[in-house]
Amino acid sequence: DFGVKEIYGFNINGIVLKADKEKYDFLTQELCEITNSENKRLSMAEALKEADVFVGVSAPKLLNKEMVAGMKRDPIIFAMANPEPEITVEEALAGGARVVGTGRSDFPNQVNNVLAFPGLFKGALSVRATKITEEMKMAAARGIASLISDEELNENYVIPSAFDPRVADMVAAKVAEVALASGVAQKAE
Repeated sequence: DFGVKEIYGFNINGIVLKADKEKYDFLTQELCEITNSENKRLSMAEALKEADVFVGVSAPKLLNKEMVAGMKRDPIIFAMANPEPEITVEEALAGGARVVGTGRSDFPNQVNNVLAFPGLFKGALSVRATKITEEMKMAAARGIASLISDEELNENYVIPSAFDPRVADMVAAKVAEVALASGVAQKAE
């Protein structure tokens, strides 16, 4: 919904393919519907050659600096397996990554679900939303992003800290606004 043209999803057995849909659990079947539009059978290294961004939420040491070096110009790496990410920050940078984020608090750009969830639910509950929509999730993302000014934005600061006290209220306000505008909520009396 943000305009990403292609996403390749992988599981423990490799790339997720519509052709193999019957083998998957229901969540991976849903993933098939929004990824790999041309049903390409690629290795992760091959898929990364077409990629600007890597988002890992799986296991340590799946990515190496050669794979990062093979990505498009100025690659972005979000290696979020905890406590050991898919690639170390140092190795990702050595491979040419422009931006690196992990799930760890001891490195810049910590990606943590605490940035979204308290505010998302606070905003939805404040307007009695009957469901969480994609538009509400996108509003949460925009709210988080809006907290970093153009002057502050740099390779080591692309996402606010999980301890930034502004985050939950900003996310809540943006989510509530979109929920009300879309008709899935009503203003509390």
